[in-house]
Amino acid sequence: MFRTALRNVLAHKARLLMTVLAVLLGVAFVSGTLIFTDTIDNAYKNQSAKSYDNVAVAITSYGSPSGQHDEGISQQTLNQVDKLPGVTSATGLVSGFAGVADAKGKLIDDGWTNSGANFAPGSNGQDPRYAFVSGRGPARTGEVALDKDTADKGGFHVGDPARIATNGPVKTYTVTGIFTTDDGSVSAGGSLVLFDTASAQSLYLTPGHFSEVTATADKGTSPQTILDEITPLLPKDGHTVAQTGKQRAEQQAQGFGNSFAATNTMMTVFAEVALFVGGFLIANTFTMLVAQRTKELALLRALGASRRQVRRSVLTEALFVGAAGSAVGFAAGVGVAVALRSTMNSLGLKVPSGPVVVAPSTTLTAFALGVLITVFAAWLPARRAAKIPPVAAMSSAELPAPTKSLVLRNTFGGLLAVAGAALIYTGRALTVKDAEDVIGGGAFLLLVGVIVLTPLLSQPIIALVRRPLTRLFGVSGALAAGNARRNPRRTAATASALAIGLTLITGFTVLGVSVGRNIDRTTVDNLSADYMVQMVNNDSLDDSLATTISKVPGVTAATALRQSHFDVGGKSSSVTAADPNGLSKTVKITMVHGSRNALGDGKVLVADEVANKRGWKVGDPLQASYPDGFKVQVTVGGTFADNRMLGSVVMPERMVTPHLNKPEIPMVLVTVSGGANDKTAQAITDSFGDNPAISVLDRKGIRDAFGGQVNTALNLMYGLLGMSLIIAVLGVINTLVMAVFERRREIGMLRAVGLDRTGVKRMIRLESVVISLFGAVTGVVLGLFIAWAAGDAVARDIPGYVMVIPWLRIVVFLALAALVGVLAASWPARSAAKLDVLGSINAE
Repeated sequence: MFRTALRNVLAHKARLLMTVLAVLLGVAFVSGTLIFTDTIDNAYKNQSAKSYDNVAVAITSYGSPSGQHDEGISQQTLNQVDKLPGVTSATGLVSGFAGVADAKGKLIDDGWTNSGANFAPGSNGQDPRYAFVSGRGPARTGEVALDKDTADKGGFHVGDPARIATNGPVKTYTVTGIFTTDDGSVSAGGSLVLFDTASAQSLYLTPGHFSEVTATADKGTSPQTILDEITPLLPKDGHTVAQTGKQRAEQQAQGFGNSFAATNTMMTVFAEVALFVGGFLIANTFTMLVAQRTKELALLRALGASRRQVRRSVLTEALFVGAAGSAVGFAAGVGVAVALRSTMNSLGLKVPSGPVVVAPSTTLTAFALGVLITVFAAWLPARRAAKIPPVAAMSSAELPAPTKSLVLRNTFGGLLAVAGAALIYTGRALTVKDAEDVIGGGAFLLLVGVIVLTPLLSQPIIALVRRPLTRLFGVSGALAAGNARRNPRRTAATASALAIGLTLITGFTVLGVSVGRNIDRTTVDNLSADYMVQMVNNDSLDDSLATTISKVPGVTAATALRQSHFDVGGKSSSVTAADPNGLSKTVKITMVHGSRNALGDGKVLVADEVANKRGWKVGDPLQASYPDGFKVQVTVGGTFADNRMLGSVVMPERMVTPHLNKPEIPMVLVTVSGGANDKTAQAITDSFGDNPAISVLDRKGIRDAFGGQVNTALNLMYGLLGMSLIIAVLGVINTLVMAVFERRREIGMLRAVGLDRTGVKRMIRLESVVISLFGAVTGVVLGLFIAWAAGDAVARDIPGYVMVIPWLRIVVFLALAALVGVLAASWPARSAAKLDVLGSINAE
């Protein structure tokens, strides 16, 4: 029986190839994602270890979450650490954002990995973190050093002027040196600008303060000993932390790795979807193989093979297919990981050099998934094969599926669908945090239940299209609809792959479009400003920028929105502080209670949802505890509708800024006379020295800035879900090829009674389109329902969420499904049309 199984696998190479391909695609994505993640983690771990190789203890100031800019670690603390027994030396480090403009005035790199730091030489005049390939480190104000990659990109040499962008007006510095480094931002493809220590402190902190202090230990002194000595010296601010160099390196490596976590998770999820969809193709293939080999399997039974042996034979074939697909898929996964790494490097997201890491657990996972899913998919066909009676060897007809099995299947599918729908409704009614998990579980059960029920659903749905197909395409249309209804199991299994893909695509699209519309409603629709000025990396703008922009001809208002976080009314609150007059010209505030004019009277405005949760009403007195410790009583002057441009509490600028050291200013809103125009936009850009690190966005740019992540996620999702559609196409091709083989005699008879080759091709193509559209419609309906259910969970985090159905996109999805049907039928249709008439009639 083992030899028989092996011969059957090798005898049908085309079917073997398509089935192996389904396993291969899923395994390649799973293994590629795991290998890529391990490789990235290992590379950054080694890179961070180099950065802190000689560091015994690192003290890091993470800044205050209140919006009160932290002064950092003082020179006094640095001196105390330097004098500790066992400490060889202590070095103060300063870091922040700094970008370099190229010859065209554009920012080199993307803004998120552009950084600045201080050059901190030791007694020998060298800073061990940097190896200079030319020149020297900066020694005074007006001098900078650049990393080699940035210097090469911008064409800079020692002595050249360089325009350096921070969060205010761009300034020109002299390049004194070019260096190489193991710094994480440079390793990630960004830039690094070195200033002298005094200049860096002035830019990023306050004079005499540092964002990090590193200490080296004398020979024989353990890092833990130094850490124990340093801990009592730390400021009692709650956001200054001391760690050993090893711990700090691991934390930094984890931070870089986490930046790719979302991408890795998404890739893994869709790899699992590909495997899940591939399971239907595999199951369908083995079901058809068993049906085609009824006579052969029955003959084996007649010759003495037991049911167990027949079942084992089919499962052995599945084992071969799964092992082959997993082996090739794993090899392709290594290629996927290498390709991802190369792609990141080509996009400027440079990954530190290092070997490709293939962990034993990754290998085991890849093979386990591929083999187990294949064997599991073949289990039901194997059971059916074992039940074929020996008498079937005397007949050439395919044995129909027993009615009892369909009844059991429909009952099981109905129970799953009802249970899934019940969980979804229960999750929508829940207010607890885990409601999303309940809805997600219900959606999965509903999807599986409907997939199980597809044979039952296919009959009435396909019957509806028979008459239109007959009228439009005559005999070919009638035959196509009849063929699709003839074997509901096969039709359902073929359509299921498309149904799963379209369910996910439709569900995510509806959610994405709905969230995007909500973002528009709470951002752009709430703005009367023509422009928004912000840093390219969303960092804080300089406090003087609004004043500078307000002097531009044509500007009628330039309002800085200052963000902070402190207690109001005994509750931690996000606070927006702005000039009341400027705010009225740039932001539309829809009041629910009270008047927005109360802001000009020294009162505060509160988001209506927050006010309702906290029981605050117009006129209520609240105590505000500012970041500097000062406390004052404020009065609620009104409540406003949801507005993402504002915090939960809005206060007049004059009440907040005196209590902030350096206020966070994420944006400046600008209104101009006569509306937005290129001339005024350029004048605004010129006002702050044409700083390439600062963006001037019009209303379309504002919409893209707030909704960009949603659009990016949707585009990435479409690309990844294309994998499931590729597998669905393979499934349709596989089904039609095998169906043509089964119906050779029937096709021969049709040709004999007058159906020409064109009619045969049309019949096969229409059958493919009917099956594809059936799967697509099922998926779209399921996707809409799941998106509607998930909308309630989304609404808990997005007040005012309203479901938006993008009908045009849904029509496009259905059209693509029809196109999939036409393309998938091309090869099988040509094969059917080329069949020899007499040979087909005589086929068994």
